[in-house]
Amino acid sequence: MISNMEYYKVFYYVGKWGSITDAAKELNISQPAVSQSIHQLEKGLDCTLFQRTARGMKLTSEGNLLYRYVKRGYEQIDLGQQRLGQLLHLDAGEVRIGASDMTLRFFLLPYLEKFHELYPGIKVTVTNGPTPETLQYLSDDRIDFGVVSTPFENLQGFKTTPVSEIEDTFVAGRKFIQYKNRMLDFADLKKVPMITLEGRTSTRDYMEAFLAKENVEIHPEFELATSDMIVQFALRNLGVGCVVKDFAKEYLDSGILFELRFNKMIPKRQMCVVTDESRPLPIAAANLLELINKDNF
Repeated sequence: MISNMEYYKVFYYVGKWGSITDAAKELNISQPAVSQSIHQLEKGLDCTLFQRTARGMKLTSEGNLLYRYVKRGYEQIDLGQQRLGQLLHLDAGEVRIGASDMTLRFFLLPYLEKFHELYPGIKVTVTNGPTPETLQYLSDDRIDFGVVSTPFENLQGFKTTPVSEIEDTFVAGRKFIQYKNRMLDFADLKKVPMITLEGRTSTRDYMEAFLAKENVEIHPEFELATSDMIVQFALRNLGVGCVVKDFAKEYLDSGILFELRFNKMIPKRQMCVVTDESRPLPIAAANLLELINKDNF
């Protein structure tokens, strides 16, 4: 086994050009240095790799066999260097993001639009899921970073950066007009059919925990997969929807829906960018985060 890889590099370029002179120019070394490297390689392998002819260097059958493998290796190295250069200059690569419907729609989407304009060669993959799933994806290295909403358990090694506020509210349509402009107690929610998110989401967990502090336990009439569907059910007067205000803003502004008002404010929550500090961010992901941070810090 020849341990000096420079010999193989010289061999590759001599085989590629069929000329010691051209190989020396390509490698920016002297012709005697090229000849010496070939000599040392042939000596180490105990075979003749080239026939010296008037037209230059011709591969022997043994040399031709070796060249096929060395050529493949050096071309892959060259391709790897090109790809690395593209990544460093953000001409290629991929960003893997985890986000919920809410964080994607009301925070992340404008940054993705701007990022794509700046770096159209970067592929962006968004894995959609609630906060607990997104944190698990991050832990499993399936995403580069997540944009999630509080509350969530702070995991060791994760860095959490708040980037925006979230306002939770209860909305209803004309069937529940008797509750409009009244100052309610949270216990009044027991009197109306409730529409909430299904399963384990940060929004559902937060509201249940908040209401529990008010000694209120709700039993939803409808449990739905998305906040958009909660708004649609509220528009059809099927109940009072528990939703992040942004999802219902269009209908609240137009007066089709109204907010229930209570004698105590619901504390606002936060959207956060979460990264795993135990591993470095890919260059493309780091640039997207830099774009986000410029607007928020």
